[in-house]
Amino acid sequence: MSKNHFHFNEIDQEAINNFLEYLRIPSVHPNINYDACVQFLQNQAERLNLQYRVHYCKPKNPIVIISLIGSDPTLKSILLNSHMDVVPVFEDKWLYKPFDARMDEQGNIYARGTQDMKSVGIQYLEAVRRLQRDNIVLRRTIHLSFVPDEEHGGKLGMREFVKTDEFKKLNIGFALDEGLASIDNTFKVFYGERTCWRFHIHCVGGTGHASLLVNDIASDKVRYLLDKFYNFRNVERKRLENDNKLTIGDVTSINLTMLDGGNQLNVIPNELIMTIDSRIAPTTNLQEWEDTIMRWCKEAGKDTFIVYDQKHPQVPVTNLDDSSPYWVAFKNVFRKLDRHMKMEIFPAGTDCRYIRATGIPAIGFSPICNTPVLLHDHNEYLNVKEKKRIHKLSTFPIANESVR
Repeated sequence: MSKNHFHFNEIDQEAINNFLEYLRIPSVHPNINYDACVQFLQNQAERLNLQYRVHYCKPKNPIVIISLIGSDPTLKSILLNSHMDVVPVFEDKWLYKPFDARMDEQGNIYARGTQDMKSVGIQYLEAVRRLQRDNIVLRRTIHLSFVPDEEHGGKLGMREFVKTDEFKKLNIGFALDEGLASIDNTFKVFYGERTCWRFHIHCVGGTGHASLLVNDIASDKVRYLLDKFYNFRNVERKRLENDNKLTIGDVTSINLTMLDGGNQLNVIPNELIMTIDSRIAPTTNLQEWEDTIMRWCKEAGKDTFIVYDQKHPQVPVTNLDDSSPYWVAFKNVFRKLDRHMKMEIFPAGTDCRYIRATGIPAIGFSPICNTPVLLHDHNEYLNVKEKKRIHKLSTFPIANESVR
Protein backbone atom coordinates (compact mmCIF):
# COMPACT_ATOMS: atom_id res chain seq x y z
CA MET A 1 0.00 0.00 0.00
CA SER A 2 1.25 3.50 -0.79
CA LYS A 3 2.39 5.52 2.19
CA ASN A 4 0.47 8.47 0.73
CA HIS A 5 -2.83 6.60 0.63
CA PHE A 6 -4.20 8.72 3.47
CA HIS A 7 -2.79 11.99 2.06
CA PHE A 8 -0.96 13.25 5.12
CA ASN A 9 0.85 16.55 5.12
CA GLU A 10 4.63 16.61 5.25
CA ILE A 11 5.09 16.81 9.03
CA ASP A 12 2.52 14.08 9.71
CA GLN A 13 4.12 11.83 7.12
CA GLU A 14 7.49 12.41 8.73
CA ALA A 15 6.03 11.38 12.10
CA ILE A 16 4.64 8.19 10.59
CA ASN A 17 7.93 7.38 8.89
CA ASN A 18 9.80 7.89 12.18
CA PHE A 19 7.32 5.65 13.96
CA LEU A 20 7.76 2.89 11.39
CA GLU A 21 11.54 3.14 11.57
CA TYR A 22 11.53 2.89 15.36
CA LEU A 23 9.14 -0.09 15.31
CA ARG A 24 11.40 -1.97 12.90
CA ILE A 25 14.20 -2.03 15.45
CA PRO A 26 13.76 -5.43 17.17
CA SER A 27 14.54 -4.30 20.72
CA VAL A 28 12.91 -7.46 22.03
CA HIS A 29 13.74 -9.51 25.11
CA PRO A 30 15.84 -11.45 25.90
CA ASN A 31 19.41 -10.19 25.40
CA ILE A 32 18.53 -6.90 23.72
CA ASN A 33 21.11 -4.97 21.74
CA TYR A 34 20.02 -1.34 22.08
CA ASP A 35 22.62 0.08 19.68
CA ALA A 36 20.12 0.64 16.86
CA CYS A 37 17.69 2.39 19.22
CA VAL A 38 20.43 4.69 20.49
CA GLN A 39 21.52 5.53 16.96
CA PHE A 40 17.93 6.22 15.88
CA LEU A 41 17.35 8.54 18.86
CA GLN A 42 20.64 10.36 18.35
CA ASN A 43 19.68 10.95 14.73
CA GLN A 44 16.34 12.35 15.85
CA ALA A 45 17.99 14.65 18.39
CA GLU A 46 20.46 15.95 15.81
CA ARG A 47 17.71 16.62 13.28
CA LEU A 48 15.85 18.60 15.95
CA ASN A 49 19.06 20.33 17.05
CA LEU A 50 18.53 19.11 20.61
CA GLN A 51 21.04 18.17 23.28
CA TYR A 52 21.37 14.46 23.93
CA ARG A 53 23.48 12.20 26.07
CA VAL A 54 23.65 8.50 26.83
CA HIS A 55 23.95 7.29 30.41
CA TYR A 56 24.64 3.76 31.66
CA CYS A 57 23.61 2.50 35.08
CA LYS A 58 24.26 -1.06 33.94
CA PRO A 59 26.42 -2.30 31.04
CA LYS A 60 24.62 -2.68 27.70
CA ASN A 61 21.54 -0.88 29.05
CA PRO A 62 21.69 2.71 27.78
CA ILE A 63 19.47 5.55 28.97
CA VAL A 64 19.10 8.21 26.29
CA ILE A 65 18.25 11.75 27.44
CA ILE A 66 17.17 14.28 24.82
CA SER A 67 16.67 17.83 26.11
CA LEU A 68 14.81 20.87 24.86
CA ILE A 69 16.41 23.57 26.99
CA GLY A 70 14.00 26.21 28.25
CA SER A 71 14.59 29.95 28.39
CA ASP A 72 14.80 29.66 32.21
CA PRO A 73 16.54 26.35 32.95
CA THR A 74 16.55 27.12 36.68
CA LEU A 75 12.85 26.23 36.76
CA LYS A 76 11.78 22.68 37.50
CA SER A 77 11.83 20.63 34.30
CA ILE A 78 9.30 18.21 32.82
CA LEU A 79 10.30 14.59 32.14
CA LEU A 80 8.67 12.64 29.32
CA ASN A 81 9.65 9.01 29.83
CA SER A 82 9.28 5.98 27.58
CA HIS A 83 10.97 2.61 27.34
CA MET A 84 12.77 1.17 24.33
CA ASP A 85 12.33 -2.53 25.08
CA VAL A 86 9.42 -4.71 23.98
CA VAL A 87 8.19 -8.14 25.02
CA PRO A 88 8.75 -11.33 23.00
CA VAL A 89 6.41 -12.41 20.21
CA PHE A 90 4.90 -15.63 18.90
CA GLU A 91 5.43 -14.81 15.25
CA ASP A 92 3.17 -17.59 13.93
CA LYS A 93 0.21 -15.93 15.70
CA TRP A 94 0.64 -12.59 13.87
CA LEU A 95 -1.00 -11.46 10.65
CA TYR A 96 2.27 -9.83 9.58
CA LYS A 97 5.83 -10.13 10.78
CA PRO A 98 5.90 -8.26 14.10
CA PHE A 99 8.95 -6.15 13.27
CA ASP A 100 8.05 -5.28 9.69
CA ALA A 101 5.71 -2.48 10.87
CA ARG A 102 3.28 -3.16 8.06
CA MET A 103 0.26 -0.93 7.46
CA ASP A 104 -2.94 -2.56 6.14
CA GLU A 105 -5.61 -0.96 3.96
CA GLN A 106 -7.45 0.38 7.03
CA GLY A 107 -4.32 2.16 8.20
CA ASN A 108 -3.60 -0.24 11.06
CA ILE A 109 0.13 -0.44 11.73
CA TYR A 110 0.98 -3.92 13.05
CA ALA A 111 4.16 -4.25 15.09
CA ARG A 112 5.34 -5.15 18.54
CA GLY A 113 5.63 -1.90 20.46
CA THR A 114 2.93 0.09 18.64
CA GLN A 115 1.02 0.55 21.90
CA ASP A 116 3.64 -0.48 24.45
CA MET A 117 5.22 1.96 24.06
CA LYS A 118 7.20 3.18 21.07
CA SER A 119 4.22 5.22 19.93
CA VAL A 120 4.49 7.36 23.05
CA GLY A 121 8.23 7.88 22.61
CA ILE A 122 7.64 9.08 19.04
CA GLN A 123 4.73 11.20 20.28
CA TYR A 124 7.13 13.13 22.52
CA LEU A 125 9.60 13.73 19.70
CA GLU A 126 6.92 14.81 17.26
CA ALA A 127 5.31 17.14 19.82
CA VAL A 128 8.67 18.86 20.21
CA ARG A 129 9.01 19.04 16.43
CA ARG A 130 5.66 20.88 16.25
CA LEU A 131 6.65 23.28 19.01
CA GLN A 132 9.75 24.15 17.02
CA ARG A 133 7.76 24.52 13.81
CA ASP A 134 5.41 26.97 15.55
CA ASN A 135 8.35 28.90 17.10
CA ILE A 136 7.09 28.23 20.64
CA VAL A 137 9.86 28.93 23.15
CA LEU A 138 9.30 27.29 26.54
CA ARG A 139 10.52 28.64 29.83
CA ARG A 140 10.89 25.18 31.33
CA THR A 141 13.28 22.56 30.05
CA ILE A 142 11.76 19.37 28.64
CA HIS A 143 13.73 16.13 29.04
CA LEU A 144 12.81 13.10 26.95
CA SER A 145 14.11 9.88 28.50
CA PHE A 146 14.29 6.58 26.62
CA VAL A 147 15.07 3.78 29.05
CA PRO A 148 15.80 0.03 28.87
CA ASP A 149 14.50 -3.00 30.74
CA GLU A 150 11.04 -1.73 31.74
CA GLU A 151 9.47 -5.01 30.63
CA HIS A 152 11.74 -6.81 33.11
CA GLY A 153 10.83 -4.48 35.95
CA GLY A 154 13.29 -1.66 35.25
CA LYS A 155 16.06 -3.28 37.31
CA LEU A 156 18.65 -2.30 34.69
CA GLY A 157 17.03 1.01 33.83
CA MET A 158 14.81 3.48 35.67
CA ARG A 159 15.04 1.76 39.06
CA GLU A 160 18.76 2.50 39.17
CA PHE A 161 18.67 5.75 37.21
CA VAL A 162 16.57 7.59 39.81
CA LYS A 163 19.35 6.96 42.35
CA THR A 164 22.01 8.73 40.28
CA ASP A 165 23.32 12.29 40.31
CA GLU A 166 22.56 12.38 36.58
CA PHE A 167 18.87 11.99 37.35
CA LYS A 168 18.94 14.57 40.16
CA LYS A 169 20.59 17.10 37.85
CA LEU A 170 17.57 16.92 35.56
CA ASN A 171 15.71 18.94 38.25
CA ILE A 172 12.35 17.34 37.45
CA GLY A 173 9.12 18.84 38.72
CA PHE A 174 6.65 16.61 36.88
CA ALA A 175 6.76 13.48 34.71
CA LEU A 176 4.68 11.66 32.14
CA ASP A 177 5.04 7.95 31.42
CA GLU A 178 3.00 5.22 29.78
CA GLY A 179 -0.65 4.39 30.30
CA LEU A 180 -3.07 2.18 28.37
CA ALA A 181 -5.16 2.49 25.24
CA SER A 182 -8.87 3.14 25.65
CA ILE A 183 -11.56 1.31 23.70
CA ASP A 184 -13.77 4.42 23.54
CA ASN A 185 -13.44 8.23 23.41
CA THR A 186 -12.45 8.61 27.07
CA PHE A 187 -8.72 8.77 27.70
CA LYS A 188 -7.34 6.90 30.72
CA VAL A 189 -5.07 8.84 33.05
CA PHE A 190 -3.20 6.88 35.73
CA TYR A 191 -2.19 8.61 38.94
CA GLY A 192 -0.89 5.59 40.85
CA GLU A 193 -0.14 1.88 40.65
CA ARG A 194 -0.85 -1.23 42.60
CA THR A 195 2.03 -2.72 44.57
CA CYS A 196 3.49 -5.90 43.10
CA TRP A 197 4.38 -8.82 45.35
CA ARG A 198 5.44 -12.12 43.81
CA PHE A 199 6.36 -14.96 46.11
CA HIS A 200 6.93 -18.69 46.32
CA ILE A 201 5.26 -20.66 49.10
CA HIS A 202 7.17 -23.84 49.91
CA CYS A 203 4.98 -26.61 51.30
CA VAL A 204 6.99 -29.49 52.77
CA GLY A 205 5.38 -32.70 54.02
CA GLY A 206 5.45 -36.45 54.16
CA THR A 207 6.29 -38.66 51.24
CA GLY A 208 5.74 -42.28 50.23
CA HIS A 209 4.15 -44.51 47.64
CA ALA A 210 1.27 -42.84 45.80
CA SER A 211 -0.98 -45.81 46.61
CA LEU A 212 -0.98 -44.82 50.31
CA LEU A 213 -2.87 -42.17 52.31
CA VAL A 214 0.10 -40.49 53.95
CA ASN A 215 -0.65 -37.81 56.56
CA ASP A 216 0.67 -34.23 56.48
CA ILE A 217 1.52 -34.15 52.78
CA ALA A 218 2.54 -31.08 50.83
CA SER A 219 -0.57 -31.09 48.63
CA ASP A 220 -2.82 -30.78 51.70
CA LYS A 221 -1.06 -27.53 52.53
CA VAL A 222 -1.31 -26.32 48.94
CA ARG A 223 -5.03 -27.07 48.95
CA TYR A 224 -5.57 -25.15 52.20
CA LEU A 225 -3.66 -22.14 50.93
CA LEU A 226 -5.35 -22.13 47.54
CA ASP A 227 -8.72 -22.11 49.28
CA LYS A 228 -7.65 -19.07 51.31
CA PHE A 229 -6.18 -17.18 48.38
CA TYR A 230 -9.02 -17.91 45.99
CA ASN A 231 -11.74 -17.16 48.53
CA PHE A 232 -10.08 -13.76 48.95
CA ARG A 233 -9.79 -13.47 45.16
CA ASN A 234 -13.51 -14.12 44.75
CA VAL A 235 -14.35 -11.43 47.30
CA GLU A 236 -12.26 -8.90 45.35
CA ARG A 237 -13.74 -10.04 42.05
CA LYS A 238 -17.29 -9.56 43.36
CA ARG A 239 -16.38 -6.10 44.69
CA LEU A 240 -15.23 -5.18 41.21
CA GLU A 241 -18.33 -6.64 39.55
CA ASN A 242 -20.80 -5.02 41.96
CA ASP A 243 -19.39 -1.49 42.01
CA ASN A 244 -19.17 0.21 38.62
CA LYS A 245 -17.06 2.99 40.14
CA LEU A 246 -14.21 0.55 40.72
CA THR A 247 -11.61 -0.52 38.17
CA ILE A 248 -9.18 -3.42 38.38
CA GLY A 249 -6.60 -1.06 39.89
CA ASP A 250 -8.85 -0.44 42.91
CA VAL A 251 -8.88 -4.04 44.09
CA THR A 252 -6.19 -6.57 45.00
CA SER A 253 -5.62 -9.42 42.54
CA ILE A 254 -4.30 -12.85 43.48
CA ASN A 255 -3.30 -15.51 40.99
CA LEU A 256 -1.49 -18.83 41.16
CA THR A 257 0.99 -18.64 38.27
CA MET A 258 3.18 -21.71 38.85
CA LEU A 259 3.05 -24.99 40.77
CA ASP A 260 6.27 -26.99 40.96
CA GLY A 261 7.22 -30.28 42.55
CA GLY A 262 7.31 -34.02 42.28
CA ASN A 263 9.71 -36.25 40.37
CA GLN A 264 7.81 -39.45 39.64
CA LEU A 265 4.20 -40.36 38.88
CA ASN A 266 3.82 -42.86 41.73
CA VAL A 267 5.67 -40.96 44.47
CA ILE A 268 4.00 -38.45 46.79
CA PRO A 269 6.18 -35.33 46.52
CA ASN A 270 8.04 -34.25 49.63
CA GLU A 271 7.70 -30.59 48.58
CA LEU A 272 5.43 -28.51 46.37
CA ILE A 273 6.12 -24.88 45.57
CA MET A 274 3.28 -22.58 44.62
CA THR A 275 4.03 -19.21 43.04
CA ILE A 276 1.64 -16.35 43.66
CA ASP A 277 1.35 -13.03 41.84
CA SER A 278 -0.37 -10.39 43.97
CA ARG A 279 -1.10 -6.83 42.81
CA ILE A 280 -2.09 -4.88 45.90
CA ALA A 281 -4.49 -1.93 45.82
CA PRO A 282 -3.11 1.40 47.13
CA THR A 283 -5.74 1.45 49.89
CA THR A 284 -4.50 -1.84 51.36
CA ASN A 285 -2.32 -1.83 54.48
CA LEU A 286 0.73 -3.85 53.43
CA GLN A 287 1.61 -4.96 56.95
CA GLU A 288 -1.90 -6.30 57.51
CA TRP A 289 -1.78 -8.08 54.15
CA GLU A 290 1.55 -9.71 54.97
CA ASP A 291 0.29 -10.71 58.42
CA THR A 292 -2.71 -12.39 56.75
CA ILE A 293 -0.51 -14.37 54.37
CA MET A 294 1.80 -15.45 57.19
CA ARG A 295 -1.18 -16.55 59.28
CA TRP A 296 -2.52 -18.66 56.42
CA CYS A 297 0.87 -20.32 56.02
CA LYS A 298 0.99 -21.10 59.74
CA GLU A 299 -2.52 -22.54 59.62
CA ALA A 300 -1.57 -24.71 56.62
CA GLY A 301 0.92 -26.60 58.79
CA LYS A 302 4.55 -26.77 59.82
CA ASP A 303 7.33 -26.47 57.26
CA THR A 304 5.35 -24.00 55.19
CA PHE A 305 7.32 -20.86 54.37
CA ILE A 306 7.51 -17.95 51.92
CA VAL A 307 10.38 -16.83 49.69
CA TYR A 308 9.75 -13.46 48.02
CA ASP A 309 10.74 -12.89 44.42
CA GLN A 310 9.42 -9.31 44.35
CA LYS A 311 8.23 -7.32 47.33
CA HIS A 312 7.90 -3.73 46.21
CA PRO A 313 7.20 -0.97 48.72
CA GLN A 314 3.94 0.94 48.56
CA VAL A 315 4.45 4.19 46.63
CA PRO A 316 2.10 7.13 47.32
CA VAL A 317 -0.17 8.11 44.45
CA THR A 318 0.19 11.42 42.62
CA ASN A 319 -1.96 14.20 44.02
CA LEU A 320 -4.73 15.21 41.63
CA ASP A 321 -6.14 18.47 42.94
CA ASP A 322 -5.80 22.14 42.17
CA SER A 323 -2.78 22.51 44.46
CA SER A 324 -0.68 21.00 41.66
CA PRO A 325 -0.11 23.48 38.80
CA TYR A 326 1.02 20.62 36.58
CA TRP A 327 -2.21 18.72 37.08
CA VAL A 328 -4.27 21.87 36.55
CA ALA A 329 -2.44 22.50 33.26
CA PHE A 330 -2.88 18.88 32.20
CA LYS A 331 -6.64 18.73 32.81
CA ASN A 332 -7.18 22.17 31.27
CA VAL A 333 -5.92 20.77 27.97
CA PHE A 334 -8.73 18.23 27.97
CA ARG A 335 -11.25 20.94 28.77
CA LYS A 336 -10.01 23.16 25.92
CA LEU A 337 -10.05 20.29 23.44
CA ASP A 338 -13.41 19.01 24.73
CA ARG A 339 -11.90 15.61 25.51
CA HIS A 340 -12.88 13.33 28.37
CA MET A 341 -10.56 11.56 30.78
CA LYS A 342 -10.96 9.00 33.51
CA MET A 343 -8.51 8.86 36.41
CA GLU A 344 -7.52 5.34 37.43
CA ILE A 345 -4.97 3.27 39.31
CA PHE A 346 -2.73 1.43 36.86
CA PRO A 347 -3.35 -2.31 37.25
CA ALA A 348 0.23 -3.45 36.56
CA GLY A 349 3.66 -1.86 36.99
CA THR A 350 5.56 0.80 35.05
CA ASP A 351 8.66 2.92 35.57
CA CYS A 352 6.34 5.59 37.00
CA ARG A 353 6.59 3.91 40.40
CA TYR A 354 10.30 4.67 40.63
CA ILE A 355 9.75 8.28 39.66
CA ARG A 356 6.91 8.72 42.17
CA ALA A 357 9.02 7.10 44.88
CA THR A 358 11.45 10.03 44.63
CA GLY A 359 8.61 12.43 45.43
CA ILE A 360 8.11 13.63 41.86
CA PRO A 361 4.45 13.75 40.74
CA ALA A 362 3.95 11.51 37.72
CA ILE A 363 1.08 10.50 35.48
CA GLY A 364 0.76 7.49 33.22
CA PHE A 365 -0.81 8.56 29.95
CA SER A 366 -0.82 6.97 26.50
CA PRO A 367 -3.15 9.19 24.46
CA ILE A 368 -4.65 6.36 22.41
CA CYS A 369 -8.43 6.03 22.22
CA ASN A 370 -10.95 4.01 20.17
CA THR A 371 -8.39 1.22 20.10
CA PRO A 372 -8.45 -2.31 21.56
CA VAL A 373 -5.92 -2.85 24.35
CA LEU A 374 -3.28 -5.10 22.76
CA LEU A 375 -0.09 -4.54 24.73
CA HIS A 376 1.79 -7.86 25.04
CA ASP A 377 -0.87 -9.46 22.78
CA HIS A 378 -0.63 -10.95 19.30
CA ASN A 379 -1.21 -8.51 16.43
CA GLU A 380 -0.55 -5.39 18.46
CA TYR A 381 -1.44 -2.40 16.30
CA LEU A 382 -2.20 1.31 16.20
CA ASN A 383 -4.20 3.00 13.50
CA VAL A 384 -2.35 5.65 11.51
CA LYS A 385 -5.21 8.14 11.93
CA GLU A 386 -5.15 7.65 15.69
CA LYS A 387 -1.40 8.18 15.58
CA LYS A 388 -1.98 11.49 13.84
CA ARG A 389 -4.47 12.61 16.52
CA ILE A 390 -1.99 11.74 19.25
CA HIS A 391 0.47 14.38 18.08
CA LYS A 392 -2.21 17.07 18.11
CA LEU A 393 -3.19 16.24 21.68
CA SER A 394 0.33 15.72 22.97
CA THR A 395 1.67 19.14 22.01
CA PHE A 396 -0.53 21.01 24.46
CA PRO A 397 0.29 19.38 27.81
CA ILE A 398 3.98 20.02 27.17
CA ALA A 399 3.55 23.64 26.13
CA ASN A 400 0.86 24.63 28.61
CA GLU A 401 2.63 24.21 31.96
CA SER A 402 6.03 24.98 30.47
CA VAL A 403 5.11 28.55 29.65
CA ARG A 404 3.87 29.36 33.14
